[in-house]
Amino acid sequence: MSLKVFHNIKKLATLKGAAKKNGRHIIEADLSPILNAVMVSFKGKIVWVGPKGQFKKANLKKWDHPNKAKYVDLKGAYVMPGFVECHTHSVFSGDRSRELELRNKGVSYQQIATQGGGILNTVKATRKASGAELASLLKSRVQNFIQQGVTTLEVKSGYGLNAVTELKMLKAIKEQKKPRLVSTFLGAHARPKEFSTSSQYINELINKQLPTVKKQGLAHRVDIFIEKGYFTLNDAKKYINKAQSLGFPVCMHTEQLTRTGGALLGIKSGVQSVDHLVQVSQSDIKALSKAETTCVLLPGADFYLKMAYPPARKLIDAGARVALATDYNPGSCPTQSLSLIGLLSRLEMKMTLPEVLVAYTLGAAYSLGLEKEVGSLETGKSCDFVCLDQSWASLFYEAGHHPVQQTWWKSRKIY
Repeated sequence: MSLKVFHNIKKLATLKGAAKKNGRHIIEADLSPILNAVMVSFKGKIVWVGPKGQFKKANLKKWDHPNKAKYVDLKGAYVMPGFVECHTHSVFSGDRSRELELRNKGVSYQQIATQGGGILNTVKATRKASGAELASLLKSRVQNFIQQGVTTLEVKSGYGLNAVTELKMLKAIKEQKKPRLVSTFLGAHARPKEFSTSSQYINELINKQLPTVKKQGLAHRVDIFIEKGYFTLNDAKKYINKAQSLGFPVCMHTEQLTRTGGALLGIKSGVQSVDHLVQVSQSDIKALSKAETTCVLLPGADFYLKMAYPPARKLIDAGARVALATDYNPGSCPTQSLSLIGLLSRLEMKMTLPEVLVAYTLGAAYSLGLEKEVGSLETGKSCDFVCLDQSWASLFYEAGHHPVQQTWWKSRKIY
């Protein structure tokens, strides 16, 4: 049935107030909850939401004959928007568990990389894997996210670092049928051994790989890692210009291990998001507070690398829009746990619960350019939501506990 009426909702967080404020300066009232709510969807889009007392069957005639509507009893659940997981490296092969031992012995992330570990270790294994193997591995990881209430999932390539493997990874992403997947081409993740300088490899990406990815329609957007030993600001300027000329939105890994000036470049270039932002100055924070670029914070990586955390409080208080994500990857953040990320955000970055909830839904939607489609439960948006067996106040509180009962995407139950 294309017309559905979701009822018997104990409390529904619409995030309408947060949407009106473009995801900035969030307070608890911005969750805009509705008691005893009803939500109506038609062809996967929300067409009405409000309290039960204001719902009339006659309203359904606008979309279909009332007798054709399917009524879905949510049995007194707490309902909120589906989570938007906006930064993951979920398609890869191989294992890097040994690196945790090395880091515990004092070996730095950069040292591990120069010794042949890190990203290039995963590249070696991923190049050997078949497309079918990568698709199977990814499908299992995607299902894990769905079970945690994720209805929009970003997945990057970047462990191929040659045209054949990068395309293989992007095709594995495209094979996934649910939930909504955003594919990001991260060919500029690290310099492969086949090239002697980062500039040479950037030219390869600009002249060959980016046009091929665009022609084959395999990526929604493009990413680059700006860091010492990886790619420079000059590399990034050329790369971003080419990507944008091809019509790709851009995001950036930047200011993670050292301050490079990447955040300011991102703002100037109008990128969708700047991700990590551990090493930002007060002037960076001021600039980010006025920018449309979203700040994606990844505390899981900082936890695993035993680093400082991004200055979330300063960013938020200044007026910057923030998003949260796992940064799930096989090396520096091998976790898919939204529960851990939310808890770290509250404990280590001093974010309030409403700030975390909005950052993991609406803020993350902004980082992907999907704020008009997902991130809040409002008329015209996709009917993507989760049912909780407890109030959302129980989220990101008890380590390892994530009280998602059901996940609905485009008004279809997928978990």
